[in-house]
Amino acid sequence: APDIPVIDQAYSKLSNSITVEWRAVPGATNYMLTAQDGDSFVETTVKNSPGTVTGLKPATLYRITVRSINSGGKSQPSPFRKVKTVLAAPILSVRSPSCDSIAVSWRAVHMAAGFSVSLMRSDGLGKVLKQNTTNTSLIFTNLDPGTLYTIKAYAWNANGMPGDDFIHNQRTSPNTPVDVKVAFNSGALRAVVSWMPTEGALTYSVTVSSGLLKLRCNTSSASCMVPSLQCSCEYDVSVTAHNDAGSSEPTDAVSLKMIPCAPVNISIEEDEPGHLLVSWSSVSLGHYYVVFVKSDDGLEVHCNTSHTQCHFQSDCGFTYFISVFAYNKAGQSPLGDVLNYTTAPCCPSDFRAVFVSSDTVRVTWAPVRGADLYETRAAGGSGAVLCRDTATACSLSALQCSTRYNITVLSFSEARGSSASCAPHYVATAPCSPEIKNISKEGVSVISVQWQPNNEEAMYVVTARGEAGLWHCTSTRNSCSLMDLPCGSAFSVSAIARSPAGQSLPSYSIPLETAPCCPNDLVLTQVTQSVTNVSWSVGRGAQTYVTTLESPKGQAKCHTLQNYCLLGCITCGTNYTVSLRAISETGLTSSCTYQGYSSSACCPSGVKLYRLSNNGIRVFWRASDETINYNADLRGSKGNFSCTPSSGLSHCDITKIPCGDVYTVLVVPVTNKRPKLTFCPKKIYSVTCSGSSVGMVIYRGKSNAKHI
Repeated sequence: APDIPVIDQAYSKLSNSITVEWRAVPGATNYMLTAQDGDSFVETTVKNSPGTVTGLKPATLYRITVRSINSGGKSQPSPFRKVKTVLAAPILSVRSPSCDSIAVSWRAVHMAAGFSVSLMRSDGLGKVLKQNTTNTSLIFTNLDPGTLYTIKAYAWNANGMPGDDFIHNQRTSPNTPVDVKVAFNSGALRAVVSWMPTEGALTYSVTVSSGLLKLRCNTSSASCMVPSLQCSCEYDVSVTAHNDAGSSEPTDAVSLKMIPCAPVNISIEEDEPGHLLVSWSSVSLGHYYVVFVKSDDGLEVHCNTSHTQCHFQSDCGFTYFISVFAYNKAGQSPLGDVLNYTTAPCCPSDFRAVFVSSDTVRVTWAPVRGADLYETRAAGGSGAVLCRDTATACSLSALQCSTRYNITVLSFSEARGSSASCAPHYVATAPCSPEIKNISKEGVSVISVQWQPNNEEAMYVVTARGEAGLWHCTSTRNSCSLMDLPCGSAFSVSAIARSPAGQSLPSYSIPLETAPCCPNDLVLTQVTQSVTNVSWSVGRGAQTYVTTLESPKGQAKCHTLQNYCLLGCITCGTNYTVSLRAISETGLTSSCTYQGYSSSACCPSGVKLYRLSNNGIRVFWRASDETINYNADLRGSKGNFSCTPSSGLSHCDITKIPCGDVYTVLVVPVTNKRPKLTFCPKKIYSVTCSGSSVGMVIYRGKSNAKHI
């Protein structure tokens, strides 16, 4: 084994180790160092001197020995040395309570009599600050804010021996930021807060608070955006700088007044036609308000006010879009509810009413803005007539005649309802149709028509219409007379009423027939002595005729469909009154009188021929009236002969009549007013010749011959 080493010195520089120095031992390859504290010890092997034993307890007295080692074994321990480890370093707790101070504290160190703490800027600038104390804490003040400092501390024992060092780097907390500015974006409801950078600040926090509401924004730059701000709030904005040492004092609060919120409880009223009242609730932080009203035709108006209502002019039939904004110095409130208000549609204009019949009026008007439906109401009489349609026309039917109606046309919209207080239009219906009560004959060609008057201030017109033409009469009362109606005509009589409002429908027609016309011409022709032919022109409207010849001696009458009649039993030489009744198909009769008629004188009787000398013939008869003159005619193949006697005589002579011929003899009365009669009996006589003179006269009546 090698020799025992000799310790030159042993000392402790660290609280957990002791360093030993010795003389080298020849042949030794290693050395074993032993530190013994009572029953415990710590060993360590080293190659050569010096050697250090670690893992020791601070401020503890150890017995230190050294043994040399080689392949042969270990030497005996060297004489021991007593060495005490130095004090442990104080464990510092460092903080920066303010931007210009650092507070250092530690726990008590075993066997320590005092402590030494020094501080200097880590960048080497400035001076070293050192303090000795027997306390376990101290504060360095007047430091630079936000600056990194290096702090070294150690404890010493009663002999003044320093212990281990404890080194700690600590930065002072940053200074309060300055020049804080707030830029508000009203559209996005956010604010950008900026400030001057602070020395030593690693991060910044911006606090935006309003009452219990707090918003934070953290950043490492010199500005920060704070979103989601609320309208109508007033915020206090402060900025705090931070680093690993702590936080600065917050800046003095900067007031941030937000834009006002959009007004709510907006109401729109049309307090009277043409005037809109817009009102809303007051808004916090709202200094004044602007109301925008835009009509659906693009026109926009606005109103500025510090109150909570505005008045606007409005037009009928428009839709208005209304928005209300509140303003303050921060700007305009967000867009709130956009309300729309549709005014009642306009009252229809260009009103026209035209009667298409007596009880129906067609009402038209110009279309109006905003109207979806129109209602036409006619009020008057005993009720109202209503019509609804989307068209700008309406026919009101079943109106009462002779009635004044108030016609009102209202327009409707789905949004607002009906137009209000549209002016009525007054329309009067045509008069009621009169009712003909009676038609009577007042005189020749005069007909009186009576009706029931059922209108006020109406003119009545009565019309008789027929093939013969039109006849009229008018009256404002209840009757009028149709004059000069032609006879033998059929008419349809109706009446209408006229007024400024129009003309009524015609009344029901009443048939009217005038008495047939008397024939203009009546001719009496005596056919025989007892038979007279009466003929006449056609009387318009007559179907049958009754002709009468009447005298004191008797009456002759006939009833016929023809326009002639043969009347028998006529007494010759008698004056007759002539009358004719024209009778219509319905039995109407016209009594017609004509000039009297005198029948011809009676034919003579007992006509005979007597032979005279000198080839003469005497015609003899018996006269019915001595005052009547007669004329005798003899007609034969050898000539015609006549003679007229002097007044009062009943015979006349014809001389130089040829014999040997057959003669027809006719003796008739002679009058100045009528042609020669031909109906008196004719007699045929044969005049024979006897030598050169008239011979025998023979009467030939029918089939027999008479010798005279």
